[in-house]
Amino acid sequence: MKILVVSDSHGDYNTFNKLVRSQSKAEIVIFLGDGYEEYSDVRLNFPEKMFIGVKGNNDWSCPLPLCEERVIEGKKFFITHGHIEHVKYGLDMLKQKARSRGADIVLFGHTHIPHIEYDNGLNILNPGSVRRFSCSYGVIDIQNGDVLMNTGNIR
Repeated sequence: MKILVVSDSHGDYNTFNKLVRSQSKAEIVIFLGDGYEEYSDVRLNFPEKMFIGVKGNNDWSCPLPLCEERVIEGKKFFITHGHIEHVKYGLDMLKQKARSRGADIVLFGHTHIPHIEYDNGLNILNPGSVRRFSCSYGVIDIQNGDVLMNTGNIR
């Protein structure tokens, strides 16, 4: 199963939409906040895909939750924007929170900087920002219980 992970579109509907279109094999799109309007609009263009989203620190009046927990392909995901866990100052709080929930995979945004890490059984991914020139994203591929995570850029 392929999962597209995006965050921090900050008003850039066109790049977000282009990215989802370019990742046709992704069955799920996970949005990590700061761009609820684009998220809402883009998901209408791809009714065949499952969309999961959380609220970012700039998503005023957004009905999405601040964090989400999901089991996908037998892996437990902890999904957050990251501002509540203060990820700009380190990942200790985020890792502790994810572990306390029994997560296998933790996804966060907020920093606009792509990051992949494996820490003692915890797969950690920040896709960066899906905004204009510095557009980056993440892809998770889960096959037979194995997790492969990558980041990429789109122009």
